Amino acid sequence: MLSPRSVLIGRRDLDRLDTLIHNRTPSETSLLYEELDAAIVVEDDLLPDDVVRMNTTIRFVDLDTSVESTVELVYPHELQGDAGRVSILAPVGAALIGLRVGETIEWPLPNGKHRHLKVMAVGEA
Repeated sequence: MLSPRSVLIGRRDLDRLDTLIHNRTPSETSLLYEELDAAIVVEDDLLPDDVVRMNTTIRFVDLDTSVESTVELVYPHELQGDAGRVSILAPVGAALIGLRVGETIEWPLPNGKHRHLKVMAVGEA
């Protein structure tokens, strides 16, 4: 069973992500929109250090395969072909935003399957 999760987001990230969503098509942003709509918004200086936010490095594990991954969560224009980065608009990027270390999420993939992810660590990029 997956543990309960809370989606926390800082005001600055929310403002920037709202702008991003409004400048994209709904098909590109629907998963992210749902996450932000359910988020608890806090002032940036009150956001705990163990919360996934933009431009942080996240180590997570796929609970179905036990494969660990480390990525930096970035805006689409910051990808620049770097395999160590993931866009906030990618399904895994939208899934991770706002989670805390130790939290898990079941996330739908475009192919109809699901991934079960657990955040192991969060750090500065």
